[in-house]
Amino acid sequence: MSNLKNIIPNSSIKGFESFDDCGIYKMNEETSIIQTVDFFTPIVDDPYLFGQIAAANSLSDIYAMGGVPLFALNITAFPSDKIPLNVLSEILQGGIDKCNEANISILGGHTIKDDIPKYGLAVTGLIDNNSIIRNNTAKENDDIILTKPIGSGIISTAIKKELTEKDIIKESIGVMNTLNDKASDIMKKYNANACTDVTGFGLLGHLNEMCSGSNLTAELYYNNIPLISGTKEFASKNIIPGGSRKNLDFLNEKIWFSDSIQKFEKLILADAQTSGGLLISSNKAESKEMLNELNQETQFTSKIIGEFKAKKEHNIYCRK
Repeated sequence: MSNLKNIIPNSSIKGFESFDDCGIYKMNEETSIIQTVDFFTPIVDDPYLFGQIAAANSLSDIYAMGGVPLFALNITAFPSDKIPLNVLSEILQGGIDKCNEANISILGGHTIKDDIPKYGLAVTGLIDNNSIIRNNTAKENDDIILTKPIGSGIISTAIKKELTEKDIIKESIGVMNTLNDKASDIMKKYNANACTDVTGFGLLGHLNEMCSGSNLTAELYYNNIPLISGTKEFASKNIIPGGSRKNLDFLNEKIWFSDSIQKFEKLILADAQTSGGLLISSNKAESKEMLNELNQETQFTSKIIGEFKAKKEHNIYCRK
């Protein structure tokens, strides 16, 4: 029991009050445990790739806070009376292989019977108490960096309608099943002020959380935002998931758009993402070097897509 003497009591727990990406449990003055959980229904037909994407998505919250994952547990729902069990095996293998890439083990988990397959992970990580990167600590005049292109929700909808070419499907899957580990290491090296990952609330939703928590306004440059191939074309034809529309409806009063931005372009910015990139707030003195290293060491082109300014009437101002 002597090893437990330095554990700080439950009053040190931090949860969802600031909409951070992970729960934080302070173990002692040096270290905290961080915990996250996520799972969802298949967004691609290939069960192995679905397992990889779901695992990468679950791990992303740990990386967004600057933590190091320790281990994971499977969370699975599966209709075993309707779909062969070898499909479940492929999903789980995808998760295992992605966790192996992250240098962690899956120590078990829990499966229930359900009509619709679902898969994800509960992930436990460690973080240095002096190096926690929150989503509500952006600073005025910080640059805003995005590390992956957006549009996976729109592309997934086009895939379901059998409208996409193989190269677009491959690119979209590559975005979703790529870990954010390298980007996380680089942002820590350059002392990022704040970070979150871009997932179900879309780029606008997660940026809005950063603005609200930091009491700042974001100036967003539409033309700087990287898109997955085909996103603009499909969105302009109204091939957009319902979740993305709901995101925009929810945020509409908090965002100012220039007249040059069309409705479908607003929906692209609100597009519900799966396993998207990191949204990083960086001091301008560090952002150019951080951006250069991100673009040398990670798979996708990172871009400065805006900057944080003093609080104004709206949380986000978006211009072309």
